[in-house]
Amino acid sequence: MQLRIGHGYDVHRIVSGRPLVLGGVEIPWDRGLLGHSDADVLVHAVMDALCGAANLGDIGALFPDSDPRYAGISSLKLLAEVGRLVAEKGYAIGNIDATLIAQAPKVGPYKREMATRMAEALGLDADQVSVKATTEEGLGFTGTGEGMAAHAVLFLEKKK
Repeated sequence: MQLRIGHGYDVHRIVSGRPLVLGGVEIPWDRGLLGHSDADVLVHAVMDALCGAANLGDIGALFPDSDPRYAGISSLKLLAEVGRLVAEKGYAIGNIDATLIAQAPKVGPYKREMATRMAEALGLDADQVSVKATTEEGLGFTGTGEGMAAHAVLFLEKKK
């Protein structure tokens, strides 16, 4: 059995005038995240972890922000494409553990739906994806509300 571990990290600035999309779920809030796509920081961290584990580069290389095809695109669509590339290389996803780092808004009621949507995009069972959230006690750019960050770790197994 060949296992590969992936780690992903992403950051986006909080701005007015954009919807807040996290884990493929639009969260009711008065601000959103700045980015070329829907700026889903949680999905971006998961995609980068998948890319790292499968040695695919990073999402900036796969889906450059200079390409108008990706303007405003749902990150779940991009996640599905990364999942396809991972499978094409002969890997199956074991599990994904993702953590959102944000002072606000409270996302507890949406975590299960986020996990389910990401699992669906990747053709996984919902229990293969874990979503957690934490604050940084008012410290740093996430604590002051300037931005949000996310980490993701996962493992891939070479298909037999």
